[in-house]
Amino acid sequence: MPYVNIKVTDEGVTPEQKSRLIAGVTELLYDVLGKAPESTYVVIDEVALTDWGVGGMNVEQWRARRS
Repeated sequence: MPYVNIKVTDEGVTPEQKSRLIAGVTELLYDVLGKAPESTYVVIDEVALTDWGVGGMNVEQWRARRS
């Protein structure tokens, strides 16, 4: 029973994009590992830019320094 957790920043990922991610990951697990789609769980978490860190700062700050 595979469980996959996808984390993305909350920047407007559409329901269609989420559906495609879920379907694609499920298909990949079936193709590579033979895992049954009906027992594969995919969860997508959207994380605020200020709650995601890179380089010692949150993404919002990190991006601002590059501008």
